[in-house]
Amino acid sequence: MDTLTKIKKLAIARKIVFTQKAQQERIADGLSVDDIIASIVNANAIKKVIRFRSPFRHGKREMLYVIESPNYDGVWIYTKGTIRKVGTQEVFYILISSKLAV
Repeated sequence: MDTLTKIKKLAIARKIVFTQKAQQERIADGLSVDDIIASIVNANAIKKVIRFRSPFRHGKREMLYVIESPNYDGVWIYTKGTIRKVGTQEVFYILISSKLAV
């Protein structure tokens, strides 16, 4: 399964975790969790993939996926996140931001 399909399936199953910063940006822009899910589901491609070492995960290397796409109302949303395991389940962990695309 390709990465975008995996992220879409996690979003549809509502297996999404927001950092406090991403949650604050979402709320400040008047976006609901459903807006974020719709944007992810509507994505045609992952815009960018960035490799990084997480300082919170003992320097473990991760992939950060950048998605820009509209929700069902045509509002463009910018989301950055990674796929992580929480317990035994995979989630799309929105780390950096979830906000209106500029």
